[in-house]
Amino acid sequence: MEFDDTPARGHSATRERVVRSILVNGASTAVALAERLDLTPAAVRRHLDQLLEEGMIESREQRASRRGRGRPAKEFVLTESGRDHFDQQYDDLAVQALRFVRETGGDDAVREFAQRRVAFIEERFDDRARANPHLSPAEVLAEVFTDEGYAAAVREARMGEQLCQQHCPVSHVAHEFPQLCEAETEAIGRVLGRHVQRLATIAHGDGVCTTCIPEGPTSAATPTTKKERVTS
Repeated sequence: MEFDDTPARGHSATRERVVRSILVNGASTAVALAERLDLTPAAVRRHLDQLLEEGMIESREQRASRRGRGRPAKEFVLTESGRDHFDQQYDDLAVQALRFVRETGGDDAVREFAQRRVAFIEERFDDRARANPHLSPAEVLAEVFTDEGYAAAVREARMGEQLCQQHCPVSHVAHEFPQLCEAETEAIGRVLGRHVQRLATIAHGDGVCTTCIPEGPTSAATPTTKKERVTS
């Protein structure tokens, strides 16, 4: 068990682990973070207090469906500033480049760029599915996205599954160019062989990019029991 008696540089590294754990796993309580990172709850709370002060995270009351009886626990989520910490440093350059593409080639050129950018989904899906026959198609897809920095997970939903991306490396660019999100959604539908629906996006202010995947046949991988699986 770590008691957090490291020097300042160690404190910074531990705070980085705390932030990354929230990024990958979503809203988390201090107790959950302590268990996940092998820290004492007191040590985690000190880091959370510092991150709150820096504006990297914010606290909220834990949803009723996720807690038992008793006093509501606080859970912590990343702020926009916290997400910026992980975003690539060239967002402004990317936006300027896409503006130039739109001005010189029109919206069709932007859509073509968006489609080429998400080509990794279809290029890697089949190989990953064959290498991991125990995963459901949605879980395979989550691994493909996680490899690209999306911190993706699959959660069971009422009528199927949901692909949840805790992080989007192009969210700031996609805010102005929704073609990036549209191309991504279309590629997801193609590899799964069914119509999917994007319910929320980080680019438009939601905490998580969420895609609804209805139940249906998919030949690319063998389905397995649906459960939450976070890939990292």
